[in-house]
Amino acid sequence: MSRPDAVADRFTRIADQLEALISKTPDPVAHRATAAALLHHKVPRVSWTGFYMLRGGALTVDAYQGPVACLVLAPHTGVCWAAVDRDEPVVVPDVNAFPGHIACDPRTRSELVVPLHAPDGSVAGVLDVDSRDPDRFGPEDRDGYRLVVRVLERALAGYNRSGGS
Repeated sequence: MSRPDAVADRFTRIADQLEALISKTPDPVAHRATAAALLHHKVPRVSWTGFYMLRGGALTVDAYQGPVACLVLAPHTGVCWAAVDRDEPVVVPDVNAFPGHIACDPRTRSELVVPLHAPDGSVAGVLDVDSRDPDRFGPEDRDGYRLVVRVLERALAGYNRSGGS
């Protein structure tokens, strides 16, 4: 397991790199795609990294890296919906022990989900990260992924202020 300070440093570097990369375009889809690719390739021992966005009351897959994903998640079921409904990050050390877990990839053993907020403060979607390792994610990972999501939220707020949709 990585030292907590090393994990925090990694996520700080990733957030800084993401901020520089996404400054090149105001497009939020490009931002999420870039974040998914960057995180997936810079964070060890993850098997899926991506976003589910709320569209018409459904959580629908968005930009991601990893095996083919579930396209739409059953409402108010599973880890992603738990993060939406609670409006807080959810860390699951053992997905098989999580009531209602949706197994898009049966090899997944642990999961971390962080809500992504719209400029008005409502939950717009989630960043979802899976690992094939049990108990992969700790508090430092939760805080690191939150830091990355904040970069995306700030960019989205700026995009909406500049007239984007």
